[in-house]
Amino acid sequence: MDEPRLPRWRLRRWVAAALAGSGPEAPPAAAFTLRLVGVAEGRRLNREFRQRDYATNVLTFEYGADPSGAVSGDIVLCLPVLRREAREQGKPFLHHAAHLVVHGVLHSLGHDHLDDAQAQRMEAQETRILAAMAIPDPYRVC
Repeated sequence: MDEPRLPRWRLRRWVAAALAGSGPEAPPAAAFTLRLVGVAEGRRLNREFRQRDYATNVLTFEYGADPSGAVSGDIVLCLPVLRREAREQGKPFLHHAAHLVVHGVLHSLGHDHLDDAQAQRMEAQETRILAAMAIPDPYRVC
């Protein structure tokens, strides 16, 4: 069975939902580059920029806001890792991909999960944004 594709329109829809769901901290404008990579590229980027020698599901490069308040960032999705994780977690691939796009956008807006309180806030926001797209809570353990 073929995995669903991730065309630009779908990625744009997920980014727009993340921005709309970011609440009062939504920037006046945003520009993101979403890059879909394989395992070798994902591993190289993770090793080079995070000093971790494995391919991870998503990497976000946050560039902050310009003087007008517009934010920008690069979001790198490693598709083989997303596919594997979706299978292992028993989730539809598109739900998992949407979650990680939302996760990357929130990182680009300055959110993080370095401590438990930050993680809880970010996960709650992700869950709300995904629910608005009829995607179940990605953190719910069945």
